[in-house]
Amino acid sequence: MRTFLAAVLVAAVVPAAFAQEPRQDFRGWLADVERDAVSQGMRSEVVTPALAGVQHIDKVVELDRRQPEFTITFPQYMDRVVTSAKIEKGRRMLAENRAVLAEIERRYQVQAKYVVALWGIETDYGRVTGGYPVVSALATLGYDGRRSAFFRGELINALKILDEGHTSASAMLGSWAGAMGQCQFMPSSFLRYAEDWDGDGRRDIWGTRADVFASAANYLLRSGWNGDQTWGRAVRLPASFDTRLAGLDTRRKVREWAALGVTAGNGKPLPKSDMEASVIFADNGKGPAFLVYENFRTILKWNRSTYFALAVGHLAERIGAK
Repeated sequence: MRTFLAAVLVAAVVPAAFAQEPRQDFRGWLADVERDAVSQGMRSEVVTPALAGVQHIDKVVELDRRQPEFTITFPQYMDRVVTSAKIEKGRRMLAENRAVLAEIERRYQVQAKYVVALWGIETDYGRVTGGYPVVSALATLGYDGRRSAFFRGELINALKILDEGHTSASAMLGSWAGAMGQCQFMPSSFLRYAEDWDGDGRRDIWGTRADVFASAANYLLRSGWNGDQTWGRAVRLPASFDTRLAGLDTRRKVREWAALGVTAGNGKPLPKSDMEASVIFADNGKGPAFLVYENFRTILKWNRSTYFALAVGHLAERIGAK
């Protein structure tokens, strides 16, 4: 009774202008998404059943709101990500898929070892791709997530992928955040970069390795990859090095860095090259130092983590070692 009276009193003193509209329920929200998708030309016979099977996944909301805040050093990260087992498996995968990777390298001018390294770090060479139904995960995040507008857009993109016939809603599996397949593309990245290498009419980043490799190579190529260059190298800095020069905003020719006393990681002189490079530290201004080139920046477009980009470079070197 007390609760009822309190509600009456609050309603009496709070102006109607301040009253909040009742929140749209999940099914009503999905109905709006369906209308938007169909208005964009997608077939209702595809969109309707795809959304009819959607479930709100509470675990996805929990993961989105409680992403772990933890500190890990670069050596610890490398020990976890670039393991001897992953290097050996990467070499086997490179050899096993050498023929198609060679063709893809010729087409996209992206060295095969980098394609395999990305594949290895993202999903352990296709072994761990995520078991969440992507449509349900994106719908949950679009309705309840911190970046609702972004994920609603990705949901529309996922429906477009289904409408184009590349996969089915039941087979469209990925991470809790909607990253899909063996190269972990978000739907928007799929629509921009995924490739149908085998020509079967489907861009299958879930089950067709050739499509996975070509899609990854196309992403790198269109993001600025230079097939005549590497990613970077470990370096030693002189005691007199001005740390204000470190960071991706500062670019100098390799020979200019050498003139400042920067040497290769093994202490040998740097090459007398006019290629532009930046000095970075692995750990936010501390830790190991690296001289990185434009391809390093391209890897960062895939994933903005410095650790990730360094790991890709290191794994690629070890996979491709003769």
